[in-house]
Amino acid sequence: MTPRIALIAHDKKKDDMVALAREYKDFLLGCKLCATGTTGGRLIDEVGLVVDRKLSGPMGGDLQIGSLLVEGEIDAVIFLRDPMTPQPHEPDINALVRSCDVHNVACATNLSTAHLVLSQLQASAAK
Repeated sequence: MTPRIALIAHDKKKDDMVALAREYKDFLLGCKLCATGTTGGRLIDEVGLVVDRKLSGPMGGDLQIGSLLVEGEIDAVIFLRDPMTPQPHEPDINALVRSCDVHNVACATNLSTAHLVLSQLQASAAK
């Protein structure tokens, strides 16, 4: 089965997301990807990935991805969060992370866990 991964990054974490995607590019090219607006645009333009872009997070993109998640259309979420900057759409962010917990979907919120999740998905896909 093709892994279905959501990619989200707060503004101060977008460079980290691009670097992460470059590292896993060969694997991610074989995945079905969705991302919030600006993050998705950067992944398309700077990494060359095929990404289903949703709205930006503050405009409802987190909620769009959450909807896919509860419908069983997302296998993992990589959400590089900036814990030091207040976010105006914090309730949406909390709802998405809570939905991951409720629906037992892997959710990486920092680079360390993102590497673990992507490495495991990559290993599973190679079998």
